[in-house]
Amino acid sequence: MNDEKLTIRVNIADRYYPLTIKKFEEEQVRKSAKLINDTVLQYKKLYVDKDEQDFLAMALLQYVTKLIELEAKQNIATFVEQIKEIDHDLEDYLQKEQNVL
Repeated sequence: MNDEKLTIRVNIADRYYPLTIKKFEEEQVRKSAKLINDTVLQYKKLYVDKDEQDFLAMALLQYVTKLIELEAKQNIATFVEQIKEIDHDLEDYLQKEQNVL
């Protein structure tokens, strides 16, 4: 991967933030900013009496909740894979023991 640094400006909720990132991260960072802005816009349409900070907080809560769900699923998948490996090892061991007897 290319570790070349790149300085970009990202607009989030009508504020610009200068970031120094690795060149290969640019697309992901810009896509993330767009998703945040789209979510903030959706909340603005639903709740007209709130301020920008409220919309950002709700968007952040939405994305972090999804992140936690995905991490939990990943942990379960890893656990299931480990159980399958143990099961396979036990089957091999029992098969060898049967052959010895």
